[in-house]
Amino acid sequence: MLEAIGVPSVEALFADVPQEALLAEPVDLPPHASEYEVEKRLSRLAAQNRPAGAGPFFCGAGTYRHHIPAAVDHLIQRGEFLTSYTPYQPEIAQGTLQYLFEFQTQVCLLTGMEVANASMYDGATATAEAVMMANRVTRRSKAVVSGNLHPHYRDTAATLARFQGFTLDCAPPRPQGGEDLAGRIDAETSCVVVQYPDLFGNIADYSDVAAAAHAKGALLVVVVTEIVALGALRPPGAMGADIVAAEGQSLGNPMSFGGPHLGLFATRTRHVRQMPGRLCGETVDAEGRRGYVLTLVAREQHIRRERATSNICTNSGLCALAFTIHLTLLGETGLKRLASLNHARAAALADRLDRRVVTSSFFNEFTVRLDGDAAAAVERLAGEGILAGVPVSRLHPGAGLDDLLLVAVTETTDEDDLAALAEALG
Repeated sequence: MLEAIGVPSVEALFADVPQEALLAEPVDLPPHASEYEVEKRLSRLAAQNRPAGAGPFFCGAGTYRHHIPAAVDHLIQRGEFLTSYTPYQPEIAQGTLQYLFEFQTQVCLLTGMEVANASMYDGATATAEAVMMANRVTRRSKAVVSGNLHPHYRDTAATLARFQGFTLDCAPPRPQGGEDLAGRIDAETSCVVVQYPDLFGNIADYSDVAAAAHAKGALLVVVVTEIVALGALRPPGAMGADIVAAEGQSLGNPMSFGGPHLGLFATRTRHVRQMPGRLCGETVDAEGRRGYVLTLVAREQHIRRERATSNICTNSGLCALAFTIHLTLLGETGLKRLASLNHARAAALADRLDRRVVTSSFFNEFTVRLDGDAAAAVERLAGEGILAGVPVSRLHPGAGLDDLLLVAVTETTDEDDLAALAEALG
C-alpha cells in the first residue's frame, strides 16, 4: 500500500503531527490476556458495584429504574432488528421504517405535538439540538435557560454554544420552583428552555412563559427527563410548546450506567424543515399499497454536508424499538395506570418524610432537605444497603445546596423500601 501511494513509511503518513505529540514508546498498559482472564477481572470489578435491584433504590435525576417486560429484550434481539442499518433503501427496510413511524406517532401522542423525528442520541443532545433549531427558526442567537434545567443538559447546550457561536442566559437554580423567566426574554432571545417536571421535581404550567416568549418572537422549548410523567401530566403541546426534547430511557431501556439512552424530539409542522434527525413518512408503492420511506432527507448531512440542519442526523434505532415495544405493550390505559402508580408511591414516601419535603407539586421525584450534608448521608446509607437518591451538590457543586437530596420513586419501589428510607433519614 505504501508503494502504491508513494509514501516511504507508515511514520510518513503522520508527518504533520507535531513531534512532541507523538509517543516515544508504547502506552503503559498491562500485557494482553486471555478471554477468560479478562472476563474474570471484569467480574471482580463489577462485583464492587451495588446493583439497583439489590435493595431500596431512590436514584433518579434524569435516569430512572422502571420494570421492563421480558418481551422487550426478546424482540429487540431478533437479527433483522438488532443488526439493521439506516433504512436508506425502503424496498428492503419496511419493517424498520414501520416501527420508526409508529415510534414517531407515539412521541407525538405523548408530547401533544404535531411531528416527531425518528429519535436522537439522548435527552441532553436533543435539548442542544432544540436550541440550535430555535436559533435557525428565529434567526437569533440567545437562549434563556431555566435554572431548574438538568445541569448536564445545560452543559451539553453550552458546549455546542461555544463552537456554534450562540449564547445561553442561564438563571440560577430555584429548588422550590416559581422562576420568573419572562423578564429575561428580549428581542435577541431565540427560545426559552424549561424542564417539566424540573430537576427538583416541581410541576409548573408553562402557558404564561409560552405566551411571553411568543410575544417577543421567541420559541418555548420544553425538556422532559422522565417520559412516564406524560402518562399523567398535561402534555407540553397543550401549554404552547414549540419544541419538545425528551429522554425516553424510562420506557424499554435500562439505566445501564447512563447509556445508551434515547432522545425524543417533537415540534410543530410549520417548523419540520428545520427539525434535526431522521424522519419517516407514510406513502404508497407502485401498486397503491401503504409503505414507509425516509422523507425530507435533503435536510440531512449525507446530502447537504455542512449546510445540513444538524450533524447528528442519525437515531438510537434499537433503543427506539425497545421504547415502542414497551409502550405498545402498555397501551394508553396501561401507561396511565403506570404513571398513577409512580405518583401514588412517591406521594406515600413524601407523606412519611413530610417536613423534609421541599417540592410542593411533583410526579415521582421530589427534593428533601436534610439536617446535614446530603452527599455524606447518601454514602452512609449506601453502606447500610440503601441507595437513598442523588445529592443536589453532585449536580450543582458550590451552589449552597449541600443539604438537598433528590429522591425518585417508581413502580419498582415497594412499601418495605419506603419504610427503610424513612427510618434511615429519620
